[in-house]
Amino acid sequence: MQTSLQQSVSLDEQAIFRKIGWRLVPFLFLCYVIAMMDRLNVGFAKLQFISDLHLNEAIYGLAAGFLYFGYILFEVPSNLMLHRLGVRKTLLRIMLLWGVFTIALAFASTKLEFYALRFLVGAAEAGFFPGVLFYFTYWFPERMRGRVTSLFVMALPVSGIIGGPVAAWIMTDFDQAGGMRGWQHLFILEGIPALVLGVLAYFYLANRPEEASWLSDEEKQVVKKIVNPDSGALAPRGPSRMREALGDKVVYTLAICYFAFYCVENALLLWIPTLLKSVGVSSLMNIGWLSGGISVLATAGMLTVSFSSDRLLERRWHVIGCGIVSALSFMLLPFGAHNIAITVILLILASAAVFGFLALFWTIPGAYFKDQAAAGGIALISSVGAIGGAVSPVFIGWVREMTGSYYYALGTLGACFLASLILLYFSIPHPRAGRQA
Repeated sequence: MQTSLQQSVSLDEQAIFRKIGWRLVPFLFLCYVIAMMDRLNVGFAKLQFISDLHLNEAIYGLAAGFLYFGYILFEVPSNLMLHRLGVRKTLLRIMLLWGVFTIALAFASTKLEFYALRFLVGAAEAGFFPGVLFYFTYWFPERMRGRVTSLFVMALPVSGIIGGPVAAWIMTDFDQAGGMRGWQHLFILEGIPALVLGVLAYFYLANRPEEASWLSDEEKQVVKKIVNPDSGALAPRGPSRMREALGDKVVYTLAICYFAFYCVENALLLWIPTLLKSVGVSSLMNIGWLSGGISVLATAGMLTVSFSSDRLLERRWHVIGCGIVSALSFMLLPFGAHNIAITVILLILASAAVFGFLALFWTIPGAYFKDQAAAGGIALISSVGAIGGAVSPVFIGWVREMTGSYYYALGTLGACFLASLILLYFSIPHPRAGRQA
């Protein structure tokens, strides 16, 4: 993260924040990789369990969406708890519970059990992503968070790079081992790392800079001076209390946009294997490797956009530009319905734009809100987005059952996201990162 910091801080301050970055970001990145693999492995497991559990596309969509109902109910309480109890206890609880419930999915034998366990995984994982974003506000000033957030969010495409081939390998090579199907081994083997990382998080992380034994007293004072409060034009100008945040129109504008985005993101992540299969990629291993390749190229695109945003100190047009590319890619997917090359190109564009949007979008509420309002506001926006995660798979599955095609649903989601970007443009008027969120 050194390059983007050089114009903003002195050499001594660069060294301090580089030290903090290397201490926190790689570990939290790894946690998020495991979180995403545990969340999205259902997209691969579906290729086997949909027949084993006698599900159809609509029922699968509902089951996939149940995870987000758990998010919706528990995201805000979890983030407020992090603000009060600290990240160590919060991540211990989150990761232990989501690991246990992910492993339990392997033993679901009916659709009702599958629904219930997906809900519990979501309830357990609720608060992880917004909690980490809020945690970063303790450690990094706003002008650095574009790069830091993008490095953390890079876990999303990396989980696709790793998760696709690993899921395909487990489901192929472990199928029928010990009398269990490959999808059951997938849930078990990918749930165990969450248990280990939850315990490590408790001992490895510090709740706040002033509690970090690996920072000297002088370094703690530098972090406090720069980060809390952030200085000058970069100082948060929004509400500081949760009650004030609930009355601020900006939080609802961001929530509506994030809802539309989440519909697109969730559809992309859960249906890539199915879309590839629908255009003629029949081998499970080939689907896994192709999914991984899409994620590699999408990662490069996301980093390019994030670095550009930090270098130019510009947020709004980078965020909206990513949104437009992802929305149009979704709307154009029907043109690749029978062509592997067109479908893959559009999925690469959509993935890179989705990941870029996600990384830069969260710099806005992190800079606008402060204190308790930051914890609650970020969680509230994320919770409303989770409604999109619950709705989109149900909508796609229902449309697929009614029409025989996924593309009507995907095009509709893309158009709705495009419309939400217009609202974002007029509601967040500040033109540059250096003067705004």
